[in-house]
Amino acid sequence: MAAIGRKLVDSLKSKEFRDYLCSTHFWGPVANWGIPIAALSDINKDPKIISGTMTTALCLYSLVFMRFAYKVQPRNWLLFACHVTNFTAQCIQNGRFIQYHYLGGKEKAGHL
Repeated sequence: MAAIGRKLVDSLKSKEFRDYLCSTHFWGPVANWGIPIAALSDINKDPKIISGTMTTALCLYSLVFMRFAYKVQPRNWLLFACHVTNFTAQCIQNGRFIQYHYLGGKEKAGHL
């Protein structure tokens, strides 16, 4: 166990890791995580505030950038994970939008 810990510490101290932390390959996805975090925080909010157009656009945006993150060399797994999370959250929001506006959710909530 100590050898694994030492190996982890050594890799974190490496020049390659420091270069990675100073690159757009790292900071781009870190900055992008704001979108899925916002979508996840909105999941419990009232569905009448959801924009179906914007939610659909964000689903398509995440699909495009999932492909980009996978195709770019070296593969950007942090960006890929960000867009998988965003796509999932936006699909949940889209489902809530459809349920509320088209499948009787508005009537059940009393927001006529």
